[in-house]
Amino acid sequence: MNKKKKWIITAIVLVVFCLILSLYNLLNDKAPASDDAAKAPIAPRRQSTLNVNGRIVRPQRLTDGITTVGNLLPDEEVDLSFETSGKIVAINFQEGTVVRKGELLAKVNDLPLVAQLSRYEAQLKLAEDRVYRQSALLKKDAVSQEAYEQARTELAMLNADIDIVKSNIALTELRAPFDGVIGLRNVSEGAYASPSVVVAKLTKISPLKIDFFVPERYANQIKPGTRLSFTIEGRQERFEAAVYATESKVDIATRTLAVRAKYPNTRGKLLPGRFATVQIRMHEIPDAIAIPTEALVPEMGVDKVFLYKGGKAHAAEVKTGLRTDSSIQIIDGLNVGDTLITSGTLQLREGLPVKLDTVE
Repeated sequence: MNKKKKWIITAIVLVVFCLILSLYNLLNDKAPASDDAAKAPIAPRRQSTLNVNGRIVRPQRLTDGITTVGNLLPDEEVDLSFETSGKIVAINFQEGTVVRKGELLAKVNDLPLVAQLSRYEAQLKLAEDRVYRQSALLKKDAVSQEAYEQARTELAMLNADIDIVKSNIALTELRAPFDGVIGLRNVSEGAYASPSVVVAKLTKISPLKIDFFVPERYANQIKPGTRLSFTIEGRQERFEAAVYATESKVDIATRTLAVRAKYPNTRGKLLPGRFATVQIRMHEIPDAIAIPTEALVPEMGVDKVFLYKGGKAHAAEVKTGLRTDSSIQIIDGLNVGDTLITSGTLQLREGLPVKLDTVE
């Protein structure tokens, strides 16, 4: 039995030895080929040419501005109504016409008040004569001081009653509080008027106000006197206006500042309530070197652009200035006449072969 085990172990050892020898020979046969392959020269990778667009750097006018929307508002506007109640006896205005400040527009019945005023005025002469007589008698010590004071008091009360009646009569008159255009009337003669009944709307359309909002970053730059222009849908002309007031703070919800400008509207061309497109020029540089925003490559805190030189792309570090929605001013790093690469900036690298498809 032991002899049989020895033969089995010997056979296993021989098999393992043969396998190791075969593997060793196989590796030796492949090694020269691998060495030859390692020693063989590697063919250089051919760089592909990138097609790009270019632009010749030239001085140009660069304008930074705000374009926003606004609304035209009347300078003044009020709903006209009586301060007292009564039957309307006269309407003295024509709808849609211009009225002047203080002009009588309508009136309610004041006959009872006029009659009361006439009675008080009739009593006034008698009261004044009584005071005169009492004063003369007082100088002669014919009446007491108390009697004289009583006559003066009655005269003062009568004058006060007259003033009250005159004030009540004035309340029956509806007058224009300012110059403006009166709108459509809502009542007719014979109707009963009260303070809650709106007779018509009075609007002052010269000048007009323009309300609009600007982003908070411009809050410190918009001041009274800032010039702006605006356009109205359906009209080709551009209108000029000026800021005269701003809100006292930036709106927390929208992060915008409310601004109000004024347009003279001397001829009444524009009507309040219309939508306006407002434009404000903040800065204007007549001969700036500006590039499209897509041509600038920010990299590790440094701004770069790529220039076309001798069929290859070359990076140039630049310093920027004024920024608009589509352009960036270059203060340093570019010269007039340089060919700027404006497309494919994400694929560009120093020395990459490029081909210009178009040059502006």
